[in-house]
Amino acid sequence: MTGAVPGPVLAAFAHPDDAELWAGATLALHARYAAVTIVVPQRDNVRDTEARKGAAALGADLHQAPPTRPRHRAATVAGEAAGDRHHPPANDVHPEHRAVAATVLAAVPEPRIATGRPSRFYTCDTYNSLTLDGPVRADVIVDATATFDTKMAALREHASQPIEQHSGPMAETLGRLWGARIGAQYAEAFTAGPILGCLPGATHL
Repeated sequence: MTGAVPGPVLAAFAHPDDAELWAGATLALHARYAAVTIVVPQRDNVRDTEARKGAAALGADLHQAPPTRPRHRAATVAGEAAGDRHHPPANDVHPEHRAVAATVLAAVPEPRIATGRPSRFYTCDTYNSLTLDGPVRADVIVDATATFDTKMAALREHASQPIEQHSGPMAETLGRLWGARIGAQYAEAFTAGPILGCLPGATHL
């Protein structure tokens, strides 16, 4: 964590365990300094409960969007975070991730014009860091060593999912890969995106 004290973060994802998997350590680190809100669509009682437990483990608040009105929900909370915004890559290999990216991108311009929020905008990692257009471009790599255990504990709250067989090993591999690139044990990667032609003026998350 470098630079000025960070502001609040709004992180929008397609699935209940996405926040933990792709950005959990960074969100947990950020939650030590400022409010973190995770937005995911409602699924079912089991997965919704897991989402609440996972968010709580990260120190984040959770908004569960009605699945039939995701854009309305995204627009409602779009102006609530004065700082960073996170979402999956627009060119993600998963179609539901791409749909969330499109929803968030569509919801951002109006509050930015009206309120100046969000001030920064990032996409996160994806499956083995590969998008439809090739490898993820890492504009910002966050040292996640201090909160990586928190990330993994939050991810394991999603017990209905294949965490030990799939998501957990991938998170470990990606964490070590990005960490090696900055000389840390674990790290997470983010790509800065423009908001109405403006890129972030600061790189802290």
